[in-house]
Amino acid sequence: MIDSHCHLAGEEFIADLDAVVARARAAGLERLLVIVAAEDDAEWARALSLAATWDGIELATGIHPHHAHLFAADPAAAAALVARRLDAWPAVRAIGEIGLDYHYDFSPRDAQQAVFAAQMALAQARGLPVAIHTREAEADTLAAIASAQAAAPLRGVFHCFTGDAATAARAAATGFYLSFAGILTFPRAVELREALRGAPLDRLLVETDAPYLAPVPHRGKRNEPAWVQTTLEAAARERGMAVEDLARVVRRNYDGLFAPQTHVAQALSSDASR
Repeated sequence: MIDSHCHLAGEEFIADLDAVVARARAAGLERLLVIVAAEDDAEWARALSLAATWDGIELATGIHPHHAHLFAADPAAAAALVARRLDAWPAVRAIGEIGLDYHYDFSPRDAQQAVFAAQMALAQARGLPVAIHTREAEADTLAAIASAQAAAPLRGVFHCFTGDAATAARAAATGFYLSFAGILTFPRAVELREALRGAPLDRLLVETDAPYLAPVPHRGKRNEPAWVQTTLEAAARERGMAVEDLARVVRRNYDGLFAPQTHVAQALSSDASR
């Protein structure tokens, strides 16, 4: 199994991280994509230590839209900081999570948009996919992606997808993947389950977004990667598939999107040409 998005280097896991990782491995997880806040030195240090303990731990890093205000005066500085993280750890699989959040508006919208655009440009320059966060900002997010793709190829995933079937179709039309989290198991998530049933199978991922959004029957507790099994089972039921078959599909999709050779080869080629 794969957990395509979790925050395992966050403060929520400091006290019992070894046990959480052990439960993930015991549950059969092969790889976890750990999202790291690029501006948080302490979280970055924890992520590097974590990655050194198990080759199933993979990293993504970026500036979340909640923190875009830190770079409002100089959005390019956000991309420059992420670039330094990439240079320090060339095995980073993606830039993210990045995007737009108009629900909380913790950062001014113009700052969010500028920081988002700068990081997408960096992803294009490095040949990396992006992990997209969008909340109550789908139209602007899709427009920003379209603008970026008009300039150069851009791949990625809408993490913790929460839209309806129509939104899923528009998102899939960008060529991006759709990742479903524990919300899929919530009783009232009827439209989300409909969106899952219609999503392209070759663009489907699952995640925990741990420590957030624990699936039923763990709702209200701190989420953790081992519980991605519950979301996978729910997704398999909706798709009318065996859990093992969907797990293979998700693994193949994850490998297709986050394959390391794309940007590592590009970096090596760039170094050789200097």
